Amino acid sequence: MSHSPGASVLTIAPGHSFVDALAEGLLRRTGGEPLELARHLVLLPTRRACRSLREAFLRLGGGTPLLLPRMRPLGELDEDEMLLLDEPLAEGNLELPPAVPPLKRQLLLARLVMAMGGGRSGHVPGPAQAAQLAAELGRLLDQVQTEGLGFEQLAQLVPADYAAHWQITLDFLAILTEHWPKILAEQGMMDAAERRRRLILAQAAQWRAEPPGFPVIAAGSTGSTPATAELLSVVADMPEGCVVLPGLDRDLDDAGWNEMDGSHPQFGMKALLARMGLDRRDVRLWERRASPCPARTRLISETLRPAATTDAWRLTEGIGPEALTGVTRLDAPGPREEAGAIALLLRQVLETPEKTAALVTPDRSLARRVASELRRWGVEIDDSGGRSLGLTPPGMFLALVADMAAQEFAPHPTLAALKHPLAAGGTAAAAFRGRVRRLELAVLRGPRPAPGLAGIRSAAPERAKANRIAWDAAMDEWLAGLERAAAPFTTLLAQPTASLADLLRAHVALAEALTASDTDSGPTLLYAGDAGEAMARFVADLADAAAAMPAIAGGSYAGLFEVLLGTAVVRPRWGGHPRIHVLGPLEARLQHLDLVILGGLNEGTWPPQPGADPWMSRPMRAAFGLPLPERRIGLSAHDFAQAFCAPEVVLSRATRVDGAPTVPSRWLLRLDAVLQAGGLPLPAAPPWVDWFTRLDRPERIAPTPPPAPRPPVSARPRRLWATDVETWMRDPYAIYAKHILKLRALDPIDADAGAADYGSIVHDVLERFLTEHPRGLPPNALDLLLAIGEERFAPLMALPSVYAFWWPRFQRVARWFVVTEAERRHEVERTFCEVVGARHIPGPAGPFEIAAKADRIDLMVGDGLTIIDYKTGAPPSAKEVAAGYAPQLPIEAAIAVAGGFAGIPATAVNDLQYWRLKGGEAGGEIRSPGGDAATLAEEALAGVQRLVEAFDDPATAYQARPHPEFAPRFSDYLHLARVKEWASLDGDAE
Repeated sequence: MSHSPGASVLTIAPGHSFVDALAEGLLRRTGGEPLELARHLVLLPTRRACRSLREAFLRLGGGTPLLLPRMRPLGELDEDEMLLLDEPLAEGNLELPPAVPPLKRQLLLARLVMAMGGGRSGHVPGPAQAAQLAAELGRLLDQVQTEGLGFEQLAQLVPADYAAHWQITLDFLAILTEHWPKILAEQGMMDAAERRRRLILAQAAQWRAEPPGFPVIAAGSTGSTPATAELLSVVADMPEGCVVLPGLDRDLDDAGWNEMDGSHPQFGMKALLARMGLDRRDVRLWERRASPCPARTRLISETLRPAATTDAWRLTEGIGPEALTGVTRLDAPGPREEAGAIALLLRQVLETPEKTAALVTPDRSLARRVASELRRWGVEIDDSGGRSLGLTPPGMFLALVADMAAQEFAPHPTLAALKHPLAAGGTAAAAFRGRVRRLELAVLRGPRPAPGLAGIRSAAPERAKANRIAWDAAMDEWLAGLERAAAPFTTLLAQPTASLADLLRAHVALAEALTASDTDSGPTLLYAGDAGEAMARFVADLADAAAAMPAIAGGSYAGLFEVLLGTAVVRPRWGGHPRIHVLGPLEARLQHLDLVILGGLNEGTWPPQPGADPWMSRPMRAAFGLPLPERRIGLSAHDFAQAFCAPEVVLSRATRVDGAPTVPSRWLLRLDAVLQAGGLPLPAAPPWVDWFTRLDRPERIAPTPPPAPRPPVSARPRRLWATDVETWMRDPYAIYAKHILKLRALDPIDADAGAADYGSIVHDVLERFLTEHPRGLPPNALDLLLAIGEERFAPLMALPSVYAFWWPRFQRVARWFVVTEAERRHEVERTFCEVVGARHIPGPAGPFEIAAKADRIDLMVGDGLTIIDYKTGAPPSAKEVAAGYAPQLPIEAAIAVAGGFAGIPATAVNDLQYWRLKGGEAGGEIRSPGGDAATLAEEALAGVQRLVEAFDDPATAYQARPHPEFAPRFSDYLHLARVKEWASLDGDAE
């Protein structure tokens, strides 16, 4: 290969498939001589780029056998790949310590972070926080070493007038300046970034001193790191060396070229050419291949020109409609619609043989959505960015198992772990799921049982009986088996200190035991597939690195494990569709694609929002020599510019994310400005979003009428409680669901004490107090009542809501109650509490029984009864009672008059009272339901009679909320009645 000034640095114009153009040029240069092509060495940015170049040679060869050139990734070189000559590198250059494994480095740094805690800041981080800080320290260390800098000047970065927290940060960074080098020396290792930098520089030095006897082509790299830039400079100077730049802008005017800063896509290549002492006009086109669409190239160049020269947009010429041929814009209302439209675009590509396409985006959430949408057509697509191991089934399962044990088998984490698809517990998966569901219904719904599996086991029989769930010895033995399997792990978690290795071993053993089925072992199932293999490697690497971490508190293990798990990424090796892909911007730069969809083009996503540097401010980074965030924006801009020149391009974004409006990417805004200056509109995409929404839209939407079931009279209830009569009036459908369908609302999982629980406790306390003192009050009545309350509230006093809210309310209620009782006890002969009574009512289908459980009935001195209903909430109004929508007290009076309460003589009811025990400042108050007790009783009885007669007619329907103004405040059956589908806008649909 002849060498002439400037010939050693070339560029492939945007719009060409970089790898195809490179392969075609190499084949042309070697004249089809197979041995000549095999002499070449090609240096590319990534391993994926190497695979893409191999595929390009296969496409161009048409299946003809070829001896391909050697291909090496610049970003991931090691000694084996650096042995590019027949003889080794210069003496000593390869005698480098091995690179410290990533997990081991993170744990070693975390140990230093914990040891440094409590200094000037006074804060000692826990293991999980220390691991997070260690990851940030590792990133800083990689940046510093990649740039070839040292920490010697760190102390001069924080003048005295800087904020105090920067002084604390400087103290903290002593980890890197003083302690970390010593630890690496003790370990006999070095950082991977520094090792890679030295290897690249060693290769550069070797080639500078003794150029190789074969052609070397460095292609696709922009020299973004100093070591890579040095190697590229050496390759450009070699007799048989050549550097091929991706998409160098040779048309931008000098003013724009001179004004560009780090955020410009060409800034990196400008710096590289300056390092080589070349002018961009010295750079020629690879194989003289000009851009296939000069207008498009000119358009993107103008769009991304430096801000200081954007006045040139007014003078834009040479950009005609042809620049937008194949370019469309897609604005979706939200991420779901954007992903669905992109999935349709990719699916359409498969209708054209051999056509290829890719979604190019840095938004991993969008990538996952698109992959999910494509599965509706049975299309699997791989994401080159990979997936966090913590989001895969084995990763999530191990994290859930750790959380379950760390939280002492609290209901939510226990069900999350045991309901995971991988959980089988040594049995058939279906049988295991059945036991977990029974455990949930019997024990874990309602208030939380005592901690641990032992607490669940002890509570199980009583709770299962109360919840009417079968509980047998087999279930108890199953729980005992889980307890035995978890014992080694839970014992370590309860220790004040334990080694990370022991905790990991016990954790993994429990996870494997839970994963085992009746046919396969736990490891076989847990470590299956790409994600399983990645998890096996992670566990092995963590086990090897665990000794680097000091003993930790057992309770901190779950958080530490989750942090470490988040550092691992799973990348599938195969299985995705061969013609459509999801690529990150860097991977897409050199790919061969017919359609490119640039997704997630919102500010903060593409380009990404520069993250806050926890270690250095912008001035400190600049003084230290680290690149500013604009450099990353410039690299992203270069990736965008390259992808924009593809034959077909779709620019996609969501106008709202999580309900909030988004800002279009700065590149889209610039493109709009350039096109507006030239009078060119950006073509809108076909209605892909509408087509996607139509996929799941029914042909027509028919209004849903309110439910009105009419079961046969034989299935209708013949006995109801007085409280059910109120529901019968307000919401007949709830009676249908409860008494005919026999549906019962499940308690919430791990339920907190609510108003209903508070009311039940207050009723129980007053019942016990009055049962013990039915005739007179003892001198210490308040103390006795509070003692009963303390005993009854004791199981719930650990809950903050009970201790801070309910208990003080009850204390005020108790004081009011004792005072009120003392004032009226001389009028009461005897008090009856929680008494049950009933009365029969004739009906067309036979007798109907109405029953009631009265909170309290007082037999007054002389004669007559007073019936009292305790209300911890708001009592019904007199209007509701008169209208029959609150009939409980009147029905109780009707039963009492007829002698329906056992042990209470049939006599007149003198008074009906609501005692509102709200627990406010006054403690409580007595309210009347309004009207005469006898009259209210007669009206209630007549109302029940009418209800019985109406619903004994098979034509009468159990309607849902027939009178919205009197609809119940709460109902367990709203979702079954689908109230929100048919209720009017001004009705009560809540």
